[in-house]
Amino acid sequence: MNTSNDSPILVTGAAGDIGAIGRNVTAMLLAKGHKVRALVRREDERAESLRKLGAEVVVGDLTDLRSVHRAIEGCKRIYFGMSISAAYLEATANVAAAARHHGVEVIVNMSQMTVSQMSITETTDSPQHKLHWLAEQVLAWSGLPVVNVRPTVFIEGFFLRLGAMGVRDNDELALPLGNAKTSPIAAYDVARVVATILDNPAPHIGQIYNLTGPESVDMEKHARAFSEALGRTIRYRDVPVAPWTEKLREFGVPPHLIGHLAVMADLHAQGRYDRTTDDVFKLTGQKPMSTGEFVKLHAAEFTRV
Repeated sequence: MNTSNDSPILVTGAAGDIGAIGRNVTAMLLAKGHKVRALVRREDERAESLRKLGAEVVVGDLTDLRSVHRAIEGCKRIYFGMSISAAYLEATANVAAAARHHGVEVIVNMSQMTVSQMSITETTDSPQHKLHWLAEQVLAWSGLPVVNVRPTVFIEGFFLRLGAMGVRDNDELALPLGNAKTSPIAAYDVARVVATILDNPAPHIGQIYNLTGPESVDMEKHARAFSEALGRTIRYRDVPVAPWTEKLREFGVPPHLIGHLAVMADLHAQGRYDRTTDDVFKLTGQKPMSTGEFVKLHAAEFTRV
């Protein structure tokens, strides 16, 4: 499988947002000499920057079967990832149907580690977790060659998007995560795994990879990593979930996403993210970045101007 680069590799969600797995996967595959077809929702500066990297950019919507069909046509390998959405299962079914029609050789599916603890009778209260679990079932039923990638939680989510303001303005990591241990992983490291699999998928077909950061530690230790990286004291403050989610509503965060984040916060407090694996190192030969390394990389976003 790794001898032919004639067919482009389809990367969904390539424009990216926080974390930008799709964008990083696109750049990494291009650097390995592959052709990449980058699927984006709209024409904007992010789409143009993908073209400058060398990608073929197509505009489409994963919830529209016709545009998914057009995006997959001519591709043999697919990275399927989508932002948190109530339409996640519909998008998965569209990709599976079109991929079967076109006879693809692999789909690398971005899932979530909580799925490993779910079943018909065991689930969480997160609407998104349930969609991830059902999406894996749909892909299994499809008979397609699939590789499931299950990260714990992205460090970009709680620590950057939701935590940066408190660190920047008040020198505190104010999050509703309790005091249990957690092992967040940088999206860049997840992208390295995905690119490695897509470069030579044959050994990975049918596998599930659980991805974590390099260690699982409590929030006080994560705060100390912030302090060391930024050169000033950052304290962790555990905040109640209810007022925190109310603040998200005031900021206009969609209800589906709020429901997911609230459950994730509760699961953190219960210790459900206290997990570590060495799958990143086994697949890529490099350890995932630590909290301190991540904070140093994004120091500007945690520092007052």
